[in-house]
Amino acid sequence: MTDKSFPLHDEATAPDAARPALAATRADFGMIPNLERTMATAPALLETYTRGWELFETTSLTPIERQVVYQTANFENDCAYCVPWHTLLSLKAGMADEDIDALRQGRDLSDPRLAALQRFARRLIHARGNVAPADLQAFFAAGHDGQAALEVVLGLAIKTMSNFTNTNAGTPLDQAGEKHRWQNPVSPVRDD
Repeated sequence: MTDKSFPLHDEATAPDAARPALAATRADFGMIPNLERTMATAPALLETYTRGWELFETTSLTPIERQVVYQTANFENDCAYCVPWHTLLSLKAGMADEDIDALRQGRDLSDPRLAALQRFARRLIHARGNVAPADLQAFFAAGHDGQAALEVVLGLAIKTMSNFTNTNAGTPLDQAGEKHRWQNPVSPVRDD
């Protein structure tokens, strides 16, 4: 159950400005996930998130690489709502089961190129964007380029919106994600 401050909207209850994004989400997914239903309380957030998601799909990153970025952020931000959803999306993208499990457990990926992407995304999160030159060079040495580095920033921005929404709102997991329910296997680092 969600807090009254964060209702789960649909096209009938959402603010007018959020209704087109909810309708588009229903058309794309065949349903409106609770994340988007929650975000509808703030139509500008919902629109920015859905548009950012669409744009991230057009980047030079492959579908599997995009899921590596997303799941790395989900793990690092301890998002129990997003990890199950991106487990489903990783399966759909054709990611190997062992890589999906590694991302869910916060372990390094075995493929050198994907591992470099995972490490770079992780470093961006932990360094608040201020990565060391060596981090960037390691990313480039694995075959990535400046465009991909900036596209990782886009993916992390999208995940920041969803991860922080879910954490603050206590977004309930949808039935579709129940099979892949997740709890962080390690205690997340907290500043407070």
